[in-house]
Amino acid sequence: MANWVAHSLIDGIRSEPGPATARLPAGVSPGRPTSQRLSEQAATRMAALCPTAAIAARRDAVEVDFARCVHCQRCRQPSGALAWQDDAQWGMWHDAESHPLPRCFRHSVNVRYLDAGACGACMGEVRLLDAPPYNLHRYGIFITATPRDADVLLVAGPVTEAMRLPLRKAYEAMPEPKRVVAMGVCAINGGVFGQSFASLGGVKEVLPVDLIIPGCPPPPLAIVHGLLRVAGQLQPEVGSAARKP
Repeated sequence: MANWVAHSLIDGIRSEPGPATARLPAGVSPGRPTSQRLSEQAATRMAALCPTAAIAARRDAVEVDFARCVHCQRCRQPSGALAWQDDAQWGMWHDAESHPLPRCFRHSVNVRYLDAGACGACMGEVRLLDAPPYNLHRYGIFITATPRDADVLLVAGPVTEAMRLPLRKAYEAMPEPKRVVAMGVCAINGGVFGQSFASLGGVKEVLPVDLIIPGCPPPPLAIVHGLLRVAGQLQPEVGSAARKP
């Protein structure tokens, strides 16, 4: 035991810092639609195509609320009219009051994943986080089995009525300081399910949300980007502004 302590003191922190950028080769991420200039006719047509009202026509342009996009790709070129941006920098602060964990957590963050009623797609992406191409552990971020050891609660799916109490109990069991990340459009605002007798909508209807990771589902690299941001390993992007979905 003494030797392990000595080696730890000599070696210091061995985790990697978060990447400065998330440039990806084509095909690694499904990409995302972006706000852009279009003719008024084309902008109106794109807005009418979107099933979740993520696209709004503004005269000679379209504005895209990516936090509502379910990746149906009806608007994507060449069949549609919008160009998509290939990246994985999808993590966004929920509002101006949100901020990362304290500096002492930067290289040691435990995450508890909770399915609040998802279809299973988000869970499939989370399972890939420790696969060799992504290797979440190299950043000092680990998935834990209990909320009592968790610093971050990663929630997927629209919050069903049956999961309201378990979600609240998991949050209350976490030690301070703690952060909540809403992963996927359903967890952000209810997605295509919205609010009904069985669905409460997004996680913000039950818990305070700190960071959102849009997508349906978000790919592993986008999840890694969001977790690195909440861990404080990534600096805010120049010109970016937090906004509520």
